[in-house]
Amino acid sequence: MARILLIEDEASIRRVLNKILTEESKDYEVVEAADGLEGMELVKNEDFDLILCDIKMPKMDGVEVLEAVKKIKPEIPVVMISGHGDLDTAVNTMKIGAFDYISKPPDLNRLLNTVRNALDRKELVVENTRLKKKVSKNYQMIGESDAIKRIKDMIEKVAHTDARVLITGPNGTGKELVAHWLHQKSDRSKGPMVEVNCAAIPSELIESELFGHVKGAFTSANKDRAGKFEAANKGTIFLDEIGDMSLSAQAKVLRALQENRISRVGSDKDIKIDVRVIAATNKDLKKEIEDNNFREDLYHRLAVILIEVPALKDRKEDIPLLVDYFSEKIAQEQGTNKKEFTPEAINVLKDNEWRGNVRELRNVVERLIILGGKQITDEDVKLFGSRF
Repeated sequence: MARILLIEDEASIRRVLNKILTEESKDYEVVEAADGLEGMELVKNEDFDLILCDIKMPKMDGVEVLEAVKKIKPEIPVVMISGHGDLDTAVNTMKIGAFDYISKPPDLNRLLNTVRNALDRKELVVENTRLKKKVSKNYQMIGESDAIKRIKDMIEKVAHTDARVLITGPNGTGKELVAHWLHQKSDRSKGPMVEVNCAAIPSELIESELFGHVKGAFTSANKDRAGKFEAANKGTIFLDEIGDMSLSAQAKVLRALQENRISRVGSDKDIKIDVRVIAATNKDLKKEIEDNNFREDLYHRLAVILIEVPALKDRKEDIPLLVDYFSEKIAQEQGTNKKEFTPEAINVLKDNEWRGNVRELRNVVERLIILGGKQITDEDVKLFGSRF
């Protein structure tokens, strides 16, 4: 049932609109408010699918109501009700975010069409938001162990904030999956997610890669070039293996976090940025700080939220789920039927230490699917999988 909030100070107009809407459809529930303040209290405490709001009202006028609604519940469409002298104001409310406006006395067909269109739009907005909050199938976090449940719970709590997150854990555990979950479940999911592998970029090029450069800044700088921070504006930058970043680059990253500004290599011009930073490392950064390889002030800036991803050997109860997921995914990629693993095969896989963690398990499952029989047995695992 669609819930419609009707904010109108004239009782006679409220009665007419309420009657029109409830007679039009049994699926409409109309809640009335006699002024803007009363209406906003209802908006804060209850859920509505549409708001019909008069422009001229005592205590809080319709424009103020519209602006307040757009701040706290922007997904609710607001249709303004305008008197003859309010038409210019009604048109201007469209610029603020009103869905439409109707004039007094209301034309029956126009009113009902506007209401139907607004409710349809609300459904689309909610569905689009739901889809965008879904994490891409390429970045599923598989597991039901206590450790994985804690990580998922932490992500749900912090994803919608702009808090910086430091993800730690051994190689191959899926730190990048956590980063993608954080981005795709965040309010920045419409923006870009830019990944930087700090270990894969030579130390002399890392600053140019992160912050860009101007023409002539160094020998091969033939033209101006934007860096990763600029590319991630309004979105997220994921600094993977940040423990391998040079101290000079760390200093620039620290400035970017403190001031929300960067400057390209070879330039003294500041560029304002709006970027959420997620970092990851397989190193013990506290030890790196003691060895003077990592800045302590940068560590505290990055580790507002700390998420530790466990080694696979510490969550072996997730191995059956991971094997099933990889088996299905690999079969889809290769255009073949999914192969089943016998319980005995799973037990052999669970006995391994998995020094390469989830990444190693995935490689072993792929090898078994290629080389094993129609059903993967413990003998297949011993023959083809035990390359540990």
